[in-house]
Amino acid sequence: MSAAPVQVEYLYELWDANWDDGPLGNYKILAHPITRKTARRIYFTRNGHRPGFVDRQRIEADGEVFYRPLARTLHLNPPEIPSQPKPPSLAELKAAMADAHPDRGGADEAFIAARARYESAIAKESST
Repeated sequence: MSAAPVQVEYLYELWDANWDDGPLGNYKILAHPITRKTARRIYFTRNGHRPGFVDRQRIEADGEVFYRPLARTLHLNPPEIPSQPKPPSLAELKAAMADAHPDRGGADEAFIAARARYESAIAKESST
């Protein structure tokens, strides 16, 4: 008789490959295999070989727990990968600038801020 395959459980971590440069949205979900569960702790391996553990009651109650050695939050289920908002197009920025113009009832400060965003987007686009 062959033994039934053992289903491996995981703790999940949301990881940004560009974290050193600031979160740029290049997210991956890392899976850390659970090696053992006790009444108080869940033991797992991280980076393929390093052992670690988390408080079982806390992670089961909240679904996630901050794991200090990694300085990351570990999850019982794979977390959703956050999506970065799409930057506004030049046409949208130009329309916002026109809507904020004092001749159209806008405030001076709002127009100056809208124009700065528009000019910044033009400069960024021309530099790429």
